[in-house]
Amino acid sequence: MSLDVLVVGAGPAGCVAALVLARAGVAVRLVDRASFPRDKLCGDTLNPGALSILDRLGIGDRVRARAIPITGMDVTGPGGAIVPCDYPQGLTGAAIPRRDLDLVLLEAALAAGVDFMPGMAVHGALFAAGDSRVAGVRVGNTSREWDMPARIVIAADGRRSRLAFALGLARFAATPRRWAFGTYFADVDGLTSHGEMHIRADGYTGVAALGQHLANVCVVRELHPGATGARASGSETIAQAIASDAALRARFTRARQISEVLSLGPLAVDARAAGCPGLLLAGDAAGFVDPITGDGLRFALRGGELAAEAAVFELESGTPAHARLWKARRREFAGKWRVNRAVRSLVASPRGVQLAAVVARRWSAPTRFLIGVAGDIDLARRAGPPAGSPPRTPPPHRARVRDGDPGPGRWGACGPPGAA
Repeated sequence: MSLDVLVVGAGPAGCVAALVLARAGVAVRLVDRASFPRDKLCGDTLNPGALSILDRLGIGDRVRARAIPITGMDVTGPGGAIVPCDYPQGLTGAAIPRRDLDLVLLEAALAAGVDFMPGMAVHGALFAAGDSRVAGVRVGNTSREWDMPARIVIAADGRRSRLAFALGLARFAATPRRWAFGTYFADVDGLTSHGEMHIRADGYTGVAALGQHLANVCVVRELHPGATGARASGSETIAQAIASDAALRARFTRARQISEVLSLGPLAVDARAAGCPGLLLAGDAAGFVDPITGDGLRFALRGGELAAEAAVFELESGTPAHARLWKARRREFAGKWRVNRAVRSLVASPRGVQLAAVVARRWSAPTRFLIGVAGDIDLARRAGPPAGSPPRTPPPHRARVRDGDPGPGRWGACGPPGAA
């Protein structure tokens, strides 16, 4: 297969980028170090705006078929403050385990003609002779390593992106230094069709119902300087968060933890660019914000689309598109980034959390406004085709493939992974 674009990372951003490119007629390969389906730490929720993107891609119904509808959000604060909020006009989000969501997206990419290679670790970037332009990657599996040339590489390999960090395009933020710990519980009482965010002076806890008594529980805490999630006990952190919280403790009296605790951190990653010549960033590799607003998957899905659009421009024009992508991401996300930073700053201040709780008990409008912004309600309202409509496919890409790219079948490919 002669490669126009190589996408590194088969999470939501990478799969969407590969899907959009394949539908545009681009020869694209997708690689990931994992085999699918696989578990991934996530809040397991898609807000209404994220679902509208999947509808536009023609796969929203496939996600809804495996998901639990979310009809709103409940935000609580210290001292019993609670603001329940229904999404307007019948809009819904969805709660779906990441292993299921990622599998649906991967299968859609494969159906579009994407060549997928699991179990491939990326060791570094390749560069064109006598040039600083990225021209592929060095990959390897358990038996060997080899070069994988491509005209453009999209790095969607997560917040610890080997490519973005090695090329100086991203780094961990100095502050905040928060870690997330997540697991699943059975027999949780009081679950509803609302997602939950419980904000406290020492961090926050997200709860998402995945069944009548099954819940995803994610706890985010700032660790002391020098501490890491690997040294912290995730099970103890989650157990303490529940036991010390009167609003949660009673609901988890019968609950049983049914999966291992996964950890992730430090969470915040800053990107100074959206790529470099021959390389574009997507998903968490392009910058990871604190997940308190619950819109990380919307950033990933839309970021994958934007990276694909930039790649098509670069293929057709021959002009590096990373600066173009940077501007597109700022236009798309700058407002949400500002909101996220403001909420992050509030949660980092115990006094600020207490004050916000007092205000919320008397005046819920600000919290309801934030819930609407976090849920991308305006985006969902402006959404194009409703669920079930055929996807809008861009015109086929006609870029010429340069000589010297790998020939068909040189490394092979696998078929769709087994169902979850």
